[in-house]
Amino acid sequence: MAAKRVQTDYPSSTDLSTVKRHKDLHFPEDTTTLDDDGGGAINLLSLLLQCAEYVATDHLREASILLSEISETCSPFGSSPERVVAYFSQALQARVISSYLSHSCSHLSEKSPLQPQKIFAALQTFNSLSPLIKFSHFTANQAIFQALDGEDSVHIIDLDVMQGLQWPGLFHILASRPRKLRSIRITGFGPSSDVLASTGRRLADFAASLSLPFEFHPIVGKIGNVTDPSRLGTRPGEAVVVHWMHHRLYDVTGSDFDTLEVIRRLRPNLVTMVEQELSYGDGGSCFLGRFVEALHYYSALFDALGDGLGEESGERFTVEQIVLATEIRNIVGGRRRGMILRWKEELSRVGFRPVSLRGNPATQAGLLLGMLPWNGYTLVEENGTLRLGWKDLSLLTASAWQSQPSD
Repeated sequence: MAAKRVQTDYPSSTDLSTVKRHKDLHFPEDTTTLDDDGGGAINLLSLLLQCAEYVATDHLREASILLSEISETCSPFGSSPERVVAYFSQALQARVISSYLSHSCSHLSEKSPLQPQKIFAALQTFNSLSPLIKFSHFTANQAIFQALDGEDSVHIIDLDVMQGLQWPGLFHILASRPRKLRSIRITGFGPSSDVLASTGRRLADFAASLSLPFEFHPIVGKIGNVTDPSRLGTRPGEAVVVHWMHHRLYDVTGSDFDTLEVIRRLRPNLVTMVEQELSYGDGGSCFLGRFVEALHYYSALFDALGDGLGEESGERFTVEQIVLATEIRNIVGGRRRGMILRWKEELSRVGFRPVSLRGNPATQAGLLLGMLPWNGYTLVEENGTLRLGWKDLSLLTASAWQSQPSD
């Protein structure tokens, strides 16, 4: 999505035109309801956009003054616009402070990494409030199941296995096949040896209940740090699947190009990928483009999370504070080195071709959404990929890839 240009001269008072200029922002269509309290959310959004302009032009003193004004009136408990402004203003404040200290925000985030247990617990809560994670798991599992037709030895390499919540669903449909598996192995990457061990035990118990021959191989760290692919323990005759459900925004460490190189050398039978639909605006080089695109994206996401929940929802607060606020800080803080923005082009460049998800994966994903209690989500099949959106704004894209035979 092309980022909209932000004008430079913002009024200091409430101005509906400032916000309406960004028509894609997901706020109530009847903006008069936002203005009932003398400006309310509209004024906050106007101030936030003006503050972003000041930050972009290094007018840090002016930005700090506006941030103080915003912090006095917005809260992470409130309407969708108020919550969005609260977290974006916190991210701008962190960027201003880091600028004063002559450090990058990415450096600060590496000094204070998230605790794996907290992020995993928050993602579980996210899963209970939204279909995004369910869609990611379900769509990838359907693509993997189709690709494994006729295979009896399977090795799945999960680049961010977390608690392994995706794989029991795949185990179920694999166990139902007439042709039984001789072996199924999962190599799981993650930041914590304790969490990986717990995940391995849980998956092993579930596989045993289905009489599946299962092995789990934990690796602490990221696949991009694996200089020797033989460390992944691939065996002759087994079908190799690489799964990557991108959480690049709450974890901005590591190089995507290193990861891509390992995947290229593995030459797996299938790569399944789920990405957030956020391109960092203008190729990642323009702060204002990145900021406005992110504001657009998270406005829709916060609106979706608020659907059917009260303003004081503790579960939603947990998700927004631990997962989404961290993503927002990383986006506002700046693009990290080694990030791939256009995976389609890069995967094609190193010898992969797309595998269409139309047909059964798309049908099954549609049935999944139909069974869930949320309204407003949309599913679109586009050029063989599946896009899950909120009120027609794409939030996630699922795709699948196969390595092409070498010449």
